[in-house]
Amino acid sequence: MDRKRVGIVLFNDIEVLDFCGPFEVFSVTRLNEEKRREEPSPFKVLLIAESLAYVTTTAGMKVMPQYSFEDCPRLDILVVPGGWGTRKELNNEVMLEWLRSRAAEVEILTSVCTGSMLLGFAGLLDGLHATTHWRSLDWMRESFPSVMVEHEQNVVEDGRVFTSAGISAGIDMALKVVARCYGKQVARAAATHMEYPFPVSNERRINL
Repeated sequence: MDRKRVGIVLFNDIEVLDFCGPFEVFSVTRLNEEKRREEPSPFKVLLIAESLAYVTTTAGMKVMPQYSFEDCPRLDILVVPGGWGTRKELNNEVMLEWLRSRAAEVEILTSVCTGSMLLGFAGLLDGLHATTHWRSLDWMRESFPSVMVEHEQNVVEDGRVFTSAGISAGIDMALKVVARCYGKQVARAAATHMEYPFPVSNERRINL
C-alpha cells in the first residue's frame, strides 16, 4: 500500500484536541473495514516540531515529536493545529519558512483553529476563503485583508487548502480530507469506528 504521509506540526502551548483529533481520524481510517486488524491506515501520521525536544501542550501534556524540521521526510498532507502557542510562533521565522517550503510540496494543506493564523502569516491564505476559532475571526479579518473570512462554516475547503473552526472542528476537517482522498464511504466508516457523527452539515456548531 502506498500510504500518504500526514505531517502534524507541534509547538509549545498547542491545543491537545487540535492535533489529537486529526491524528485519531487519520490513524483509524481503513480502506477495508473487514481487515481492520490486518491492514494499516492508508495514512502514515508523523508528529513534527522544530526540534526533537518535548513539546508541552496548553494543558501540560508532554509530547515527543518523531521528526524535526531538519529531518522530516517528504509529506503529502500537512496539518497545522492551533492553541495559545500560535501567538509566539507567529514571530518565529523558522516556523513560517518551514510552513512555506512544506506547503509547496503537499497535496493538501490544512489547519485547525488558530493554526490558520500561522498559515495566514506565512502568506499561504492570500486570496482564499478561510476560517478559524470563533474568538479569532475578527483577528483573521483584520490581519489578512485579502482572505475571505467565513463565519458560518465549520470547515472551509478552497482548492487544496482546508481550514477549520475551533478545536473539535479538526475532527470534521480530517474526515473531509479522508473523503477527498478515498471517498465518503471510507470517511463514514472511520467516523463510525470512532463513534463520532459524520458531518452532514457544514454549519459552525455554535451560534455567533
